[in-house]
Amino acid sequence: MRSTLSAAARSGRLPRAAGTLTLLGALLAPVASAQNAPAQTAPAQTAPAKGGSVSAATDRAVSALAIEVSGVAKGRIVSCPAALKLSVNAVCVYSQSASGTLRPLLKGRLGARASGDWKTSGKSSVLLAAPAGGKASAFVLLSPMSDTETLVVVDALKAAPAASAAPKAATPAGVVRGQPYVLGSDLVGVVKVTSLGGGKYRLSTEDDGLLTVTVGAKSAQAAGGAVELPLAPATDGRNLIFPLAGLRALGCTVTPAGSNLTVACGPDSVGLKPIVF
Repeated sequence: MRSTLSAAARSGRLPRAAGTLTLLGALLAPVASAQNAPAQTAPAQTAPAKGGSVSAATDRAVSALAIEVSGVAKGRIVSCPAALKLSVNAVCVYSQSASGTLRPLLKGRLGARASGDWKTSGKSSVLLAAPAGGKASAFVLLSPMSDTETLVVVDALKAAPAASAAPKAATPAGVVRGQPYVLGSDLVGVVKVTSLGGGKYRLSTEDDGLLTVTVGAKSAQAAGGAVELPLAPATDGRNLIFPLAGLRALGCTVTPAGSNLTVACGPDSVGLKPIVF
C-alpha cells in the first residue's frame, strides 16, 4: 500500500500543494473566523485507528473523526505531505476509492454532525464536521490523487482570534469627566506654555499675562499673587491639559463659535475645540 502511495507521488498524482492550500484558505477562513475559541487539545491518543496509529500530536476531536473517516474510506493512515502545511493535529488517510464515491459515504456517516454540504474547488472538496457529541471543530478534505485514489485529510479548524474592541484612550489622572480642557499645544499663538519640570508649567501672554501652575494642584501663582483655579491642570505625559475655565486667570476670554471656541488673550486669538473626557 505504501509503495502504491510512493508511486503516486513519483508520478505526480499527489495533490498540488498550491491548489489545495488555496482551497483550504478560501473554504475554511469564513468558518474559522466565526469560531470563538480554538479546538481544545487533549492528551495524546493511544488507541489505533483502523489500519494505522494516530499521531501523538492529534487532538481528541481530530482523532475521533479520523477513526470514523478511516473506517468509511477503508484506507490507511499515512504521513501528511509537508507541502500542505497542515497543523500538527492533522491525520491523512490514503484511500483506494474515488473522491466522488467517498463524498456521499462520508456525508451519510456523519449525518447531522456534518456542517452544511461539501464545498468544492477544482477537484478537491471540504466538509466541516464534528466528532460524536461535539461541535463542528474539524474538517475533512478530499484531494484526488487519481481516478481511483484519494488523499483524505482530517484536521482541526484554526479559529481566528475574536476581534477585540479597540482599547479606549486612558483618561489622564486628575481630569474631571465632563469638564472642558485644552492642550497647551492648542494655545500656540495666544499663550506660550513653558515646562519648568517637576509638573510645573509657566503660561504667559503677549500682554504680560503670567501664570505658574502645577499638575494636580488648583493653587497657581499669577503676576499679582496666588490664585485658585476652578480645576487642577493635568498631563498625558507630553502635553499640559489645562482647564478651559482656568484661562480667565490669564486675562483671556472664551467665546463660543458653533462647536468650537475662540480664545482671545489680548490682541491675539485662536479657534479651538475643547477636549471633554
